[in-house]
Amino acid sequence: MTAQNVFEHPLNERMRAFLRLSGLFARAQHFLAGASEQDSQCAILTLLELSELTGRVDIKRELMKELERQSANLTRLAETPDVDTRKLTQVLDQQKALIQRLHAQSGPIGAAIKTNEFLSAIQQRARIPGGLCEFDLPMFHHWLRQPLEDRRDVLHAWLMPFAVVQEGIELILDLVRKSAAPSAAIAEGGFYQQALDPSLPFQLIRVTLPDDATCFPEVSAGKQRFTIRFLELNLDDGRTSQSTEDIPFGLACCAL
Repeated sequence: MTAQNVFEHPLNERMRAFLRLSGLFARAQHFLAGASEQDSQCAILTLLELSELTGRVDIKRELMKELERQSANLTRLAETPDVDTRKLTQVLDQQKALIQRLHAQSGPIGAAIKTNEFLSAIQQRARIPGGLCEFDLPMFHHWLRQPLEDRRDVLHAWLMPFAVVQEGIELILDLVRKSAAPSAAIAEGGFYQQALDPSLPFQLIRVTLPDDATCFPEVSAGKQRFTIRFLELNLDDGRTSQSTEDIPFGLACCAL
């Protein structure tokens, strides 16, 4: 398989939150790079999603806990033969620096966004279908018509408090993803099941399919085992059905 699609399934709530935030950061950067009013509007809405999600979870505490947990596990590898000590030291230094930056950041992440009346008005109207029309929020459309660089400067300033969160999540996810290489597996009749060793800190299941695959995986996981059903989508009625074919795929159970 050369061109590949990777589907990821988190195995705990912390990893679930990190993956959601990672997706929002990627979306924010995509729209921030755009030049249109619609790009700026989507960047604002993504920023508000980031603010809401980080408000539900003490993301600073969760990040520090995970960085400290991973650091402790990686430190134990220092005496393992064939370990690249230079690379290991570099990663440990990165983790330490991120923990220090998180400690130094006072108050909740992005707290200023929640008290900004301009953003609060947008968030309130965004919950209403079609609620961001010009006659509903003239001040928003006035801002959207400002010069591109002015809009980008404001968006960068609002996103800046999340920078350390983004860096921490990217490092954590990168290490987790690299903790296991994919191995070949086959789902007979579109179904696959495997046991998990409860003594290992599994974080993530990664399923790899060729980009021309006609099915997609639906993962259901518990503490001791997980199952994967490969489903086919009928776009005419929007319904899915389990594939009856034997599906070859790549599987990585990531534990760090």
